[in-house]
Amino acid sequence: MSIDLPDPENLSRAIKAWGRELGFADVRIADVDLAQAEDGLRAWLAAGHHGEMDYMASHGMKRARPAELVPGTVRAIVARMDYLPLQEGWREREAARQLQPGAAVVSMYARGRDYHKVLRNRLAQLAERVKAEIGDYGYRVFTDSAPVMELPLAEKAGLGWRGKHTLLLSRDAGSTFFIGEILVDLPLPVDAPTSSHCGACSNCIEVCPTQAILGPGRLDARRCISYLTIELKGSIPAELRPLIGNRIYGCDDCQLACPWNKFAQRATVPDFDERNGLGGSSMVALFAWEEEEFNRRMEGSPIRRIGHERWLRNLAVGMGNAAEGRRGDPLIVAALQARAEHPSALVREHVAWALERHLS
Repeated sequence: MSIDLPDPENLSRAIKAWGRELGFADVRIADVDLAQAEDGLRAWLAAGHHGEMDYMASHGMKRARPAELVPGTVRAIVARMDYLPLQEGWREREAARQLQPGAAVVSMYARGRDYHKVLRNRLAQLAERVKAEIGDYGYRVFTDSAPVMELPLAEKAGLGWRGKHTLLLSRDAGSTFFIGEILVDLPLPVDAPTSSHCGACSNCIEVCPTQAILGPGRLDARRCISYLTIELKGSIPAELRPLIGNRIYGCDDCQLACPWNKFAQRATVPDFDERNGLGGSSMVALFAWEEEEFNRRMEGSPIRRIGHERWLRNLAVGMGNAAEGRRGDPLIVAALQARAEHPSALVREHVAWALERHLS
């Protein structure tokens, strides 16, 4: 049962203003009927395109039914927070680093604090601000942290449209932002969705290094570099390793190629500022981190969740790919040889592969 609000329009306006005060660039409201998304989710899972992300399938269609996840839910307050740490020339700089064989390329979103914590904390503050205004009500905060189809909710709320790469796109901010939501039992007025503005552009599909984007809105995560370097727990398929280049955590290629990202907005909160030199480090330097140093430096970072073993796996692949431009580089070869007898079979496998590319 939803709450009767004396003035839902004014409350909606107030929520959006409070959200901006908390650092959100945009706050919108959607109903929670996602029935139209169920067939697409069902087909994607049936094709196995989610790979080892079993959590995507474990809750079934509950992902598309927020009111089953949180009984009483009738609306979603959906918020956008920009994360771009740079402005002028950022796309050119990022593209240039991918051409430097020894450079370690970390996805831009992951160079600062863990967005899950940042958004969840600020959304919780927003939810409490509403409570202070109207009294107790039912709500639950999410940031990529529960079985909720966040992008369809953001689309319904009018925050943007799903690009052909499946990311959310905004005419005002491109795609370099995070989203989070508060599921509520308040019958707030909803915002209108926007239409797609990709047109005939297929830059993202054409630029994908592994051809993970099968067609407009169709992503095979098993080929996506973000999946391979973050979600995949085991060995990276040998046939895909050369395509990863020097991308050691995530991939921004489809975003760099998207014309709408000329409107990308700089972060307004300091949390996403670069830490530990992750925007300019060499692979050899990062490969030298022992587990204690990795855990210490990555405290509060989204990268920490992959663990030191997969960190070394990813770096070994990147260092092997450096053979394309720096075959037999003594610093790279020495660093790899120092890990050749690593206790982890996973690390040893990828180090051996990398050394073979340099020395065979």
